[in-house]
Amino acid sequence: MTALGFLYPGHSAEDDYPRIEQLLGSDVRLDLVHTDIGEDAHSVDALRELGSPERLTAGVGQLRTSGAEAVVWACAGGSFVHGWEGAHEQVRALARAAGLPASSTAFAFVYAAKELGVRRVAVGTTYPDDVAALFADFLRAGGVEPAVVRASGEVGARGRDEVFALARSVDGPDIEAVLLPDTALHTAAHIPALEKELGKPVLTANQVAVWEALRLADRKVNAPDLGALFTREPLVQVG
Repeated sequence: MTALGFLYPGHSAEDDYPRIEQLLGSDVRLDLVHTDIGEDAHSVDALRELGSPERLTAGVGQLRTSGAEAVVWACAGGSFVHGWEGAHEQVRALARAAGLPASSTAFAFVYAAKELGVRRVAVGTTYPDDVAALFADFLRAGGVEPAVVRASGEVGARGRDEVFALARSVDGPDIEAVLLPDTALHTAAHIPALEKELGKPVLTANQVAVWEALRLADRKVNAPDLGALFTREPLVQVG
């Protein structure tokens, strides 16, 4: 059994994780610890506070006792708002506190795009413009080109129809993959249908967070129901 730990901010789309665990269909356990979110907003200042060391380390003890082999800060915005170097320092501090390999959803998007061999992507977000721009900068720093970025500014979870509409709104013939970076979006049940409709890989926050934890634990799981990312051979070396 491989146990993987996730620090998840608040409560929104955490039910994606038991669904993903079921879809993995293997001896993998996903353990979530909910972190305090403070101000529930997508402002830059609120997101920086969301990923503060105090909030992250508060949940680390629970993950250690769960037997987790790796830990992922399951939040994109609470990572990329610190910039490329700041986000690296954030996960280094998390790794030291946990005594485990660590990463974040923001880095997971970059590494997943590299795993798929895609560079020119479209991003559909529920962030305001300034936060979406920071995610675009983060992707560029990691060698991924966000050719289209849509910032709707609509904070909070959305239903299936809204998720599909968001993905369609940023897609185009020259786009190699579509990225949906909000962990508050319920997407685990929709990835194959999204990829079939768009004809390309779709990367979503909770999906890539799990893939990243598996990568850190050196596990490869074939799970077509989780999209193209989970049907690739074998793991590439990214850092």
